[in-house]
Amino acid sequence: MLYRLLKFIIGIGIRLYYREIKIRHKENLRHDGPIIIIANHPNTMMDAWVIAQSISQPIYFMAKGTFFNTPLKRRILGSLGMIPINRTIDNKTEGVDNNASFDACYKVLEEGKTLLVFPEGNSMMERQLRELKSGTARIALEVEKRHQGILNLKVIPIGIFYSQGEKFRSSVMLTVEQGLSVTDHLDEFAENPSAAAKKLTARFRKHLERVLVTTDSLEQEQLIDDVYDIVKDDKSKANVESRVEQLKQISEHIEEIQLLKPYLIEEIQSLVNQIHWQTEKLKIRQDFLNKRFKLSAYSLQLLFSVMYALLGFPVFIFGLIHSIVPFKGTDLLMPRLIKNVEYYAPIAILLGLVLYPLNYGLLLWGAGMLFHLGLFAKVLYFCAMPITGMFAYYYIRFFSKTAYRWKYLFVRMNEGKALNELTLLRSRLNDLLHSLD
Repeated sequence: MLYRLLKFIIGIGIRLYYREIKIRHKENLRHDGPIIIIANHPNTMMDAWVIAQSISQPIYFMAKGTFFNTPLKRRILGSLGMIPINRTIDNKTEGVDNNASFDACYKVLEEGKTLLVFPEGNSMMERQLRELKSGTARIALEVEKRHQGILNLKVIPIGIFYSQGEKFRSSVMLTVEQGLSVTDHLDEFAENPSAAAKKLTARFRKHLERVLVTTDSLEQEQLIDDVYDIVKDDKSKANVESRVEQLKQISEHIEEIQLLKPYLIEEIQSLVNQIHWQTEKLKIRQDFLNKRFKLSAYSLQLLFSVMYALLGFPVFIFGLIHSIVPFKGTDLLMPRLIKNVEYYAPIAILLGLVLYPLNYGLLLWGAGMLFHLGLFAKVLYFCAMPITGMFAYYYIRFFSKTAYRWKYLFVRMNEGKALNELTLLRSRLNDLLHSLD
Protein backbone atom coordinates (compact mmCIF):
# COMPACT_ATOMS: atom_id res chain seq x y z
CA MET A 1 0.00 0.00 0.00
CA LEU A 2 2.77 2.46 0.98
CA TYR A 3 4.73 1.52 -2.17
CA ARG A 4 1.77 2.25 -4.48
CA LEU A 5 0.95 5.51 -2.69
CA LEU A 6 4.52 6.81 -2.94
CA LYS A 7 4.78 5.59 -6.54
CA PHE A 8 1.70 7.66 -7.39
CA ILE A 9 2.94 10.79 -5.57
CA ILE A 10 6.49 10.62 -6.89
CA GLY A 11 5.08 9.85 -10.34
CA ILE A 12 3.34 13.23 -10.32
CA GLY A 13 6.63 14.90 -9.40
CA ILE A 14 8.54 13.09 -12.16
CA ARG A 15 6.00 13.98 -14.83
CA LEU A 16 6.09 17.63 -13.79
CA TYR A 17 9.88 17.72 -13.59
CA TYR A 18 10.58 16.04 -16.93
CA ARG A 19 9.00 17.32 -20.13
CA GLU A 20 9.17 13.95 -21.91
CA ILE A 21 9.57 10.38 -20.67
CA LYS A 22 9.96 7.94 -23.56
CA ILE A 23 10.07 4.15 -23.22
CA ARG A 24 11.31 2.16 -26.21
CA HIS A 25 10.53 -1.54 -26.63
CA LYS A 26 8.44 -1.74 -23.48
CA GLU A 27 7.08 -5.05 -24.76
CA ASN A 28 10.42 -6.63 -23.77
CA LEU A 29 9.39 -6.24 -20.13
CA ARG A 30 6.60 -8.79 -20.52
CA HIS A 31 7.63 -12.08 -18.92
CA ASP A 32 5.78 -14.76 -16.96
CA GLY A 33 8.69 -15.59 -14.68
CA PRO A 34 11.05 -13.66 -12.39
CA ILE A 35 12.96 -10.68 -13.77
CA ILE A 36 16.22 -8.99 -12.90
CA ILE A 37 16.43 -5.54 -14.47
CA ILE A 38 19.94 -4.18 -14.91
CA ALA A 39 20.51 -0.55 -15.86
CA ASN A 40 23.15 2.14 -16.04
CA HIS A 41 23.15 4.53 -13.11
CA PRO A 42 23.67 8.24 -13.97
CA ASN A 43 21.08 9.94 -11.73
CA THR A 44 20.93 8.30 -8.26
CA MET A 45 17.40 7.75 -6.91
CA MET A 46 15.83 9.14 -10.08
CA ASP A 47 16.93 6.08 -12.08
CA ALA A 48 14.97 3.72 -9.84
CA TRP A 49 11.95 6.03 -9.74
CA VAL A 50 11.76 6.38 -13.53
CA ILE A 51 12.05 2.62 -14.07
CA ALA A 52 9.43 1.94 -11.38
CA GLN A 53 7.03 4.33 -13.13
CA SER A 54 7.41 2.39 -16.39
CA ILE A 55 6.52 -1.00 -14.87
CA SER A 56 3.08 -1.98 -13.66
CA GLN A 57 4.21 -4.57 -11.10
CA PRO A 58 6.04 -3.57 -7.90
CA ILE A 59 9.82 -3.80 -8.09
CA TYR A 60 12.38 -4.58 -5.43
CA PHE A 61 15.76 -2.96 -5.73
CA MET A 62 19.14 -3.12 -4.10
CA ALA A 63 20.37 0.07 -2.45
CA LYS A 64 23.55 1.01 -0.65
CA GLY A 65 23.58 0.05 3.01
CA THR A 66 24.35 3.58 4.24
CA PHE A 67 20.70 4.48 3.59
CA PHE A 68 19.71 1.88 6.25
CA ASN A 69 21.74 3.18 9.19
CA THR A 70 18.87 3.21 11.73
CA PRO A 71 16.18 0.62 12.60
CA LEU A 72 13.44 3.08 11.56
CA LYS A 73 15.02 3.65 8.13
CA ARG A 74 15.43 -0.10 7.65
CA ARG A 75 11.77 -0.65 8.43
CA ILE A 76 10.47 2.15 6.17
CA LEU A 77 12.80 1.47 3.24
CA GLY A 78 12.22 -2.25 3.52
CA SER A 79 8.46 -1.67 3.18
CA LEU A 80 9.22 0.16 -0.09
CA GLY A 81 10.95 -2.86 -1.58
CA MET A 82 14.51 -1.70 -0.94
CA ILE A 83 17.11 -4.32 -0.09
CA PRO A 84 20.33 -3.03 1.58
CA ILE A 85 23.78 -4.06 0.46
CA ASN A 86 27.13 -3.12 1.99
CA ARG A 87 29.38 -1.93 -0.83
CA THR A 88 33.15 -2.34 -0.65
CA ILE A 89 33.60 1.42 -1.17
CA ASP A 90 31.49 2.25 1.92
CA ASN A 91 31.97 1.54 5.60
CA LYS A 92 29.93 -1.44 6.77
CA THR A 93 26.53 -0.32 8.06
CA GLU A 94 25.48 -1.78 11.39
CA GLY A 95 22.38 -3.93 11.03
CA VAL A 96 22.98 -4.69 7.34
CA ASP A 97 24.14 -8.23 6.54
CA ASN A 98 24.98 -8.98 2.91
CA ASN A 99 24.19 -12.67 3.22
CA ALA A 100 20.70 -11.83 4.49
CA SER A 101 20.33 -9.33 1.63
CA PHE A 102 21.25 -11.92 -0.99
CA ASP A 103 18.78 -14.34 0.58
CA ALA A 104 16.12 -11.62 0.29
CA CYS A 105 16.97 -11.25 -3.42
CA TYR A 106 16.66 -15.01 -3.96
CA LYS A 107 13.29 -15.00 -2.21
CA VAL A 108 12.01 -12.15 -4.43
CA LEU A 109 13.00 -14.02 -7.58
CA GLU A 110 11.74 -17.38 -6.37
CA GLU A 111 8.33 -15.76 -5.91
CA GLY A 112 8.38 -14.65 -9.55
CA LYS A 113 8.85 -10.96 -8.78
CA THR A 114 11.05 -8.23 -10.27
CA LEU A 115 14.43 -7.14 -8.88
CA LEU A 116 16.23 -3.98 -10.05
CA VAL A 117 20.02 -3.78 -9.79
CA PHE A 118 22.48 -1.11 -10.90
CA PRO A 119 25.61 -3.21 -11.52
CA GLU A 120 27.91 -0.17 -11.83
CA GLY A 121 27.48 0.14 -8.07
CA ASN A 122 27.66 3.94 -7.90
CA SER A 123 26.04 6.85 -9.69
CA MET A 124 27.70 9.49 -11.85
CA MET A 125 26.15 11.90 -14.35
CA GLU A 126 28.05 10.65 -17.38
CA ARG A 127 27.43 8.40 -20.38
CA GLN A 128 30.57 6.35 -19.94
CA LEU A 129 29.50 2.87 -18.81
CA ARG A 130 31.67 2.09 -15.80
CA GLU A 131 32.91 -1.31 -14.67
CA LEU A 132 30.06 -3.69 -13.84
CA LYS A 133 30.22 -5.57 -10.56
CA SER A 134 29.67 -9.33 -10.82
CA GLY A 135 27.17 -9.52 -7.92
CA THR A 136 24.15 -9.40 -10.24
CA ALA A 137 25.45 -12.33 -12.27
CA ARG A 138 26.08 -14.31 -9.07
CA ILE A 139 22.52 -13.69 -7.86
CA ALA A 140 21.07 -14.79 -11.20
CA LEU A 141 23.20 -17.91 -11.44
CA GLU A 142 22.75 -18.90 -7.80
CA VAL A 143 18.95 -18.67 -7.86
CA GLU A 144 18.75 -20.65 -11.12
CA LYS A 145 21.16 -23.23 -9.71
CA ARG A 146 18.90 -23.70 -6.66
CA HIS A 147 16.05 -24.56 -9.02
CA GLN A 148 18.04 -26.73 -11.44
CA GLY A 149 17.80 -24.14 -14.21
CA ILE A 150 14.00 -24.23 -14.58
CA LEU A 151 13.10 -21.01 -12.75
CA ASN A 152 12.71 -19.21 -16.13
CA LEU A 153 14.61 -16.14 -14.93
CA LYS A 154 15.22 -13.33 -17.41
CA VAL A 155 17.78 -10.56 -17.04
CA ILE A 156 16.53 -7.46 -18.88
CA PRO A 157 18.99 -4.62 -19.62
CA ILE A 158 17.58 -1.06 -19.68
CA GLY A 159 19.54 1.91 -20.96
CA ILE A 160 18.66 5.22 -19.28
CA PHE A 161 19.35 8.43 -21.17
CA TYR A 162 18.78 11.95 -19.81
CA SER A 163 19.05 14.95 -22.10
CA GLN A 164 20.06 17.02 -19.04
CA GLY A 165 19.09 14.89 -16.08
CA GLU A 166 19.46 17.58 -13.42
CA LYS A 167 17.45 20.25 -15.27
CA PHE A 168 13.74 20.99 -14.91
CA ARG A 169 11.65 20.10 -18.01
CA SER A 170 14.43 18.12 -19.68
CA SER A 171 13.80 14.65 -21.17
CA VAL A 172 14.36 10.98 -20.31
CA MET A 173 14.40 7.89 -22.49
CA LEU A 174 14.45 4.24 -21.41
CA THR A 175 15.47 1.65 -23.99
CA VAL A 176 14.57 -1.91 -23.03
CA GLU A 177 16.69 -4.74 -24.44
CA GLN A 178 15.41 -8.29 -24.93
CA GLY A 179 15.63 -10.50 -21.84
CA LEU A 180 18.62 -12.79 -21.37
CA SER A 181 18.60 -16.33 -20.01
CA VAL A 182 21.52 -17.31 -17.78
CA THR A 183 21.18 -21.10 -17.86
CA ASP A 184 23.96 -21.50 -20.46
CA HIS A 185 26.46 -20.59 -17.72
CA LEU A 186 25.18 -22.95 -15.02
CA ASP A 187 27.57 -25.84 -15.74
CA GLU A 188 30.59 -23.56 -15.50
CA PHE A 189 29.09 -21.89 -12.41
CA ALA A 190 29.00 -25.27 -10.65
CA GLU A 191 32.71 -25.80 -11.36
CA ASN A 192 34.06 -22.24 -11.21
CA PRO A 193 31.58 -19.68 -9.85
CA SER A 194 33.93 -16.70 -10.24
CA ALA A 195 34.76 -17.35 -13.89
CA ALA A 196 31.11 -17.97 -14.80
CA ALA A 197 30.00 -14.75 -13.07
CA LYS A 198 32.68 -12.75 -14.91
CA LYS A 199 31.63 -14.17 -18.30
CA LEU A 200 27.98 -13.43 -17.63
CA THR A 201 28.85 -9.92 -16.44
CA ALA A 202 30.74 -9.31 -19.70
CA ARG A 203 27.62 -10.43 -21.54
CA PHE A 204 25.53 -8.00 -19.51
CA ARG A 205 27.90 -5.21 -20.47
CA LYS A 206 27.66 -6.02 -24.17
CA HIS A 207 23.86 -5.86 -24.08
CA LEU A 208 23.79 -2.67 -22.00
CA GLU A 209 26.09 -0.99 -24.53
CA ARG A 210 23.53 -1.74 -27.24
CA VAL A 211 20.92 0.43 -25.55
CA LEU A 212 23.20 3.30 -24.50
CA VAL A 213 25.09 6.14 -26.10
CA THR A 214 28.40 5.00 -24.64
CA THR A 215 31.80 6.65 -24.78
CA ASP A 216 35.32 5.48 -24.00
CA SER A 217 36.30 8.56 -22.02
CA LEU A 218 34.98 11.82 -20.63
CA GLU A 219 36.97 13.68 -23.31
CA GLN A 220 35.19 11.73 -26.06
CA GLU A 221 31.83 12.35 -24.40
CA GLN A 222 32.54 16.09 -24.33
CA LEU A 223 33.55 16.09 -28.00
CA ILE A 224 30.38 14.23 -29.02
CA ASP A 225 28.23 16.69 -27.04
CA ASP A 226 30.04 19.67 -28.58
CA VAL A 227 29.60 18.33 -32.11
CA TYR A 228 25.93 17.59 -31.43
CA ASP A 229 25.33 21.16 -30.23
CA ILE A 230 26.60 22.40 -33.59
CA VAL A 231 25.02 19.95 -36.06
CA LYS A 232 21.78 18.98 -34.26
CA ASP A 233 18.59 19.26 -36.29
CA ASP A 234 15.17 20.56 -35.24
CA LYS A 235 13.77 17.03 -34.97
CA SER A 236 16.36 15.96 -32.40
CA LYS A 237 15.63 19.09 -30.35
CA ALA A 238 11.92 18.31 -30.38
CA ASN A 239 12.02 14.77 -28.96
CA VAL A 240 14.45 12.71 -26.93
CA GLU A 241 14.33 9.64 -29.19
CA SER A 242 15.62 11.61 -32.18
CA ARG A 243 18.25 13.19 -29.95
CA VAL A 244 19.54 9.78 -28.90
CA GLU A 245 19.63 8.56 -32.50
CA GLN A 246 21.63 11.58 -33.65
CA LEU A 247 24.03 11.27 -30.69
CA LYS A 248 24.55 7.59 -31.55
CA GLN A 249 25.31 8.46 -35.16
CA ILE A 250 27.83 11.12 -34.11
CA SER A 251 29.40 8.68 -31.63
CA GLU A 252 29.74 6.00 -34.31
CA HIS A 253 31.31 8.49 -36.75
CA ILE A 254 33.80 9.67 -34.11
CA GLU A 255 34.76 6.09 -33.21
CA GLU A 256 35.28 5.15 -36.89
CA ILE A 257 37.42 8.24 -37.48
CA GLN A 258 39.51 7.52 -34.37
CA LEU A 259 40.09 3.99 -35.65
CA LEU A 260 40.73 4.66 -39.36
CA LYS A 261 41.72 8.33 -39.63
CA PRO A 262 42.76 9.45 -36.14
CA TYR A 263 44.55 12.53 -37.51
CA LEU A 264 41.13 14.02 -38.39
CA ILE A 265 40.06 14.14 -34.72
CA GLU A 266 42.42 17.05 -34.13
CA GLU A 267 40.85 18.98 -37.03
CA ILE A 268 37.33 18.18 -35.75
CA GLN A 269 38.27 19.45 -32.28
CA SER A 270 39.80 22.57 -33.83
CA LEU A 271 36.63 23.28 -35.83
CA VAL A 272 34.50 22.79 -32.70
CA ASN A 273 36.70 25.24 -30.79
CA GLN A 274 36.57 27.83 -33.58
CA ILE A 275 32.78 27.63 -33.89
CA HIS A 276 32.34 27.79 -30.13
CA TRP A 277 34.64 30.81 -29.83
CA GLN A 278 32.99 32.73 -32.66
CA THR A 279 29.41 32.04 -31.55
CA GLU A 280 30.38 33.15 -28.03
CA LYS A 281 31.86 36.31 -29.51
CA LEU A 282 28.68 37.00 -31.51
CA LYS A 283 26.54 35.94 -28.51
CA ILE A 284 24.36 33.55 -30.51
CA ARG A 285 23.53 29.89 -29.98
CA GLN A 286 25.36 27.35 -32.14
CA ASP A 287 22.15 25.67 -33.29
CA PHE A 288 21.12 28.90 -35.06
CA LEU A 289 23.72 28.06 -37.72
CA ASN A 290 21.41 25.27 -38.83
CA LYS A 291 18.46 27.57 -39.49
CA ARG A 292 17.38 28.69 -42.92
CA PHE A 293 16.87 32.42 -42.70
CA LYS A 294 13.83 33.97 -44.38
CA LEU A 295 13.13 37.55 -43.40
CA SER A 296 9.36 37.30 -43.98
CA ALA A 297 8.96 34.15 -41.85
CA TYR A 298 11.27 35.55 -39.20
CA SER A 299 9.33 38.82 -39.05
CA LEU A 300 6.05 36.92 -38.57
CA GLN A 301 7.59 34.91 -35.74
CA LEU A 302 8.74 38.07 -34.01
CA LEU A 303 5.33 39.71 -34.50
CA PHE A 304 3.64 36.66 -32.97
CA SER A 305 6.10 36.85 -30.07
CA VAL A 306 5.06 40.42 -29.31
CA MET A 307 1.34 39.51 -29.43
CA TYR A 308 1.88 36.46 -27.22
CA ALA A 309 3.86 38.57 -24.72
CA LEU A 310 1.08 41.14 -24.45
CA LEU A 311 -1.84 38.69 -24.23
CA GLY A 312 -0.09 36.31 -21.85
CA PHE A 313 1.30 38.95 -19.47
CA PRO A 314 -1.64 38.96 -16.99
CA VAL A 315 -1.58 35.16 -16.71
CA PHE A 316 2.20 35.29 -16.31
CA ILE A 317 1.95 37.79 -13.44
CA PHE A 318 -0.70 35.67 -11.66
CA GLY A 319 1.39 32.51 -12.02
CA LEU A 320 4.61 34.25 -11.00
CA ILE A 321 3.11 35.75 -7.83
CA HIS A 322 1.68 32.40 -6.73
CA SER A 323 4.74 30.24 -7.53
CA ILE A 324 7.76 32.47 -6.97
CA VAL A 325 8.20 31.55 -3.29
CA PRO A 326 8.58 27.75 -3.69
CA PHE A 327 10.51 28.20 -6.96
CA LYS A 328 13.08 30.51 -5.39
CA GLY A 329 12.95 28.53 -2.15
CA THR A 330 14.05 25.41 -4.00
CA ASP A 331 16.87 27.35 -5.67
CA LEU A 332 18.10 28.60 -2.30
CA LEU A 333 17.85 25.25 -0.53
CA MET A 334 19.41 23.02 -3.19
CA PRO A 335 23.04 24.25 -2.88
CA ARG A 336 22.80 23.80 0.88
CA LEU A 337 21.34 20.31 0.69
CA ILE A 338 23.44 18.68 -2.02
CA LYS A 339 26.97 18.76 -3.38
CA ASN A 340 26.74 16.33 -6.29
CA VAL A 341 24.72 17.06 -9.44
CA GLU A 342 23.45 13.44 -9.49
CA TYR A 343 21.24 14.21 -6.47
CA TYR A 344 19.79 17.44 -7.83
CA ALA A 345 16.71 16.11 -9.64
CA PRO A 346 15.44 13.66 -6.97
CA ILE A 347 15.95 16.13 -4.13
CA ALA A 348 14.32 18.92 -6.18
CA ILE A 349 11.29 16.69 -6.80
CA LEU A 350 10.98 15.79 -3.10
CA LEU A 351 11.28 19.46 -2.12
CA GLY A 352 8.75 20.46 -4.75
CA LEU A 353 6.25 17.87 -3.53
CA VAL A 354 6.39 19.58 -0.13
CA LEU A 355 6.91 23.27 -0.90
CA TYR A 356 4.44 23.77 -3.75
CA PRO A 357 1.36 22.17 -2.11
CA LEU A 358 2.23 23.95 1.16
CA ASN A 359 2.55 27.29 -0.66
CA TYR A 360 -0.71 26.84 -2.59
CA GLY A 361 -2.51 25.64 0.52
CA LEU A 362 -1.46 28.69 2.53
CA LEU A 363 -2.44 31.04 -0.32
CA LEU A 364 -5.81 29.31 -0.61
CA TRP A 365 -6.39 29.61 3.14
CA GLY A 366 -5.42 33.29 3.09
CA ALA A 367 -7.63 34.08 0.08
CA GLY A 368 -10.53 32.19 1.65
CA MET A 369 -10.22 34.16 4.87
CA LEU A 370 -9.80 37.50 3.09
CA PHE A 371 -12.42 37.18 0.34
CA HIS A 372 -14.78 34.56 1.84
CA LEU A 373 -14.53 32.33 -1.23
CA GLY A 374 -17.11 29.62 -1.85
CA LEU A 375 -16.22 25.98 -2.54
CA PHE A 376 -16.31 26.33 -6.33
CA ALA A 377 -14.16 29.48 -6.23
CA LYS A 378 -11.66 27.76 -3.93
CA VAL A 379 -11.35 24.74 -6.26
CA LEU A 380 -10.95 27.03 -9.28
CA TYR A 381 -8.38 29.17 -7.49
CA PHE A 382 -6.38 26.17 -6.28
CA CYS A 383 -6.29 24.58 -9.75
CA ALA A 384 -5.32 27.89 -11.36
CA MET A 385 -2.20 28.34 -9.24
CA PRO A 386 -0.08 25.40 -10.50
CA ILE A 387 -1.38 25.75 -14.08
CA THR A 388 -0.48 29.44 -14.30
CA GLY A 389 2.78 28.75 -12.45
CA MET A 390 3.79 26.38 -15.23
CA PHE A 391 2.64 28.95 -17.78
CA ALA A 392 4.88 31.54 -16.11
CA TYR A 393 7.85 29.20 -16.46
CA TYR A 394 7.24 28.67 -20.18
CA TYR A 395 6.50 32.38 -20.65
CA ILE A 396 9.99 33.22 -19.36
CA ARG A 397 11.52 30.54 -21.56
CA PHE A 398 9.62 31.89 -24.53
CA PHE A 399 10.99 35.36 -23.89
CA SER A 400 14.50 33.94 -23.66
CA LYS A 401 14.10 32.27 -27.07
CA THR A 402 12.58 35.43 -28.53
CA ALA A 403 15.55 37.45 -27.29
CA TYR A 404 17.85 35.04 -29.11
CA ARG A 405 15.78 35.46 -32.28
CA TRP A 406 16.10 39.25 -32.10
CA LYS A 407 19.82 38.97 -31.44
CA TYR A 408 20.24 36.57 -34.36
CA LEU A 409 18.32 38.99 -36.63
CA PHE A 410 20.65 41.85 -35.67
CA VAL A 411 23.71 39.64 -36.15
CA ARG A 412 22.39 38.53 -39.53
CA MET A 413 21.97 42.17 -40.58
CA ASN A 414 25.29 43.45 -39.19
CA GLU A 415 27.61 40.42 -39.15
CA GLY A 416 26.57 38.55 -42.29
CA LYS A 417 30.14 37.81 -43.31
CA ALA A 418 30.98 36.28 -39.93
CA LEU A 419 27.84 34.10 -40.05
CA ASN A 420 28.73 32.90 -43.56
CA GLU A 421 32.19 31.92 -42.30
CA LEU A 422 30.60 30.03 -39.41
CA THR A 423 28.26 28.24 -41.81
CA LEU A 424 31.28 27.14 -43.88
CA LEU A 425 33.01 25.85 -40.75
CA ARG A 426 29.88 23.91 -39.81
CA SER A 427 29.70 22.41 -43.32
CA ARG A 428 33.35 21.38 -43.06
CA LEU A 429 32.63 19.72 -39.71
CA ASN A 430 29.74 17.79 -41.26
CA ASP A 431 31.95 16.70 -44.16
CA LEU A 432 34.58 15.37 -41.77
CA LEU A 433 32.01 13.46 -39.74
CA HIS A 434 30.78 11.71 -42.89
CA SER A 435 34.18 11.33 -44.53
CA LEU A 436 34.11 7.54 -44.10
CA ASP A 437 30.56 7.05 -45.45
